[in-house]
Amino acid sequence: MAPGALLLEAHKEYEKESQKADEYLREIKEQSLLSEAVRQCVEAAGHEHEPETQKTLLRAASFGKCFLSNFPPEQFVSMCKDLRVLNAVRDYTVGIPLSHTQFKQMTLQVLIDRLVYRKLYLLAIEVCRYLKTPEYQGVSRVLKHWACYKVQQKEESDEVIAKAVSVKLADAAGISYSEIATKAYESGRTELAIKLLEFEPRSGEQVPLLLKMKKSPLALSKAIESGDTDLVYTVVMYLKNELNRGDFFMMLRNQPVALSLYKQFCKHQEQDTLKDLFNQDDDHEELGNFYVKASYKEKVCVYSSFFLIFLPADRSAIKVQQIMVASFPPMAWV
Repeated sequence: MAPGALLLEAHKEYEKESQKADEYLREIKEQSLLSEAVRQCVEAAGHEHEPETQKTLLRAASFGKCFLSNFPPEQFVSMCKDLRVLNAVRDYTVGIPLSHTQFKQMTLQVLIDRLVYRKLYLLAIEVCRYLKTPEYQGVSRVLKHWACYKVQQKEESDEVIAKAVSVKLADAAGISYSEIATKAYESGRTELAIKLLEFEPRSGEQVPLLLKMKKSPLALSKAIESGDTDLVYTVVMYLKNELNRGDFFMMLRNQPVALSLYKQFCKHQEQDTLKDLFNQDDDHEELGNFYVKASYKEKVCVYSSFFLIFLPADRSAIKVQQIMVASFPPMAWV
């Protein structure tokens, strides 16, 4: 008889308060097979589908462990946890009749995915919490799938769904509301997507989706609120390409921060656009400064060309500037 079977019989006799339990245990220990007997009982429990049989085998393994001083508990504990999960998914309301071997080969992540695809979100979350799966791989991932499914429901209003999602995801870590809002937008619920984006703390995730939804004024406001000049420039350049010139200037006029940043850009890249901005705003002072600076640059270019023609080729640009300054005092430049 195998050591595990003998240990099972010993446990049955022990429950009957029979002295045969001691005889069976002595026989196993004389052969130095008690550790092997415990291991066999634990493994046998993993191959059983009936919870009562599983419990009987695990009790026998636990009984044998009492007579061992250095038996590692990890296998026993792991099997107990695995069987609890397997019994839950084997239930007729779930209908996933996995064996323990299949479960180990497919991994926990695949099992969670199967539960999610069946929309068994609560069971998936309970499994993740019971097995202490890392947040981003377990509960947060399941909640994100639930939220993406929830926003596609047509029976409830935008306010109800937005509130339900925010409450469920309030304590979840690492969930991007922009992904959920994207799913809502793809389902034709633009207003719900905007409400969900209000819960997204990262402006860099909000702005691209708002631009995609053609909510340009809101995207520009969010970019300005973030204080990220690169993000503001991104929105401004997008609007410049999407809107006609008049509408573009009008939108910038309503956002002084964006207008100021765009003027800084035009000073270095688009001088003619800067002049048009001054004309549209009737800013005669800045327009006059613009023409003065433009004429000053033209004179500098003329003088530079003149001296580069008449000076020997080995003279440096620094020498040219020194001669220009010496030949033309500041008053002569005005």
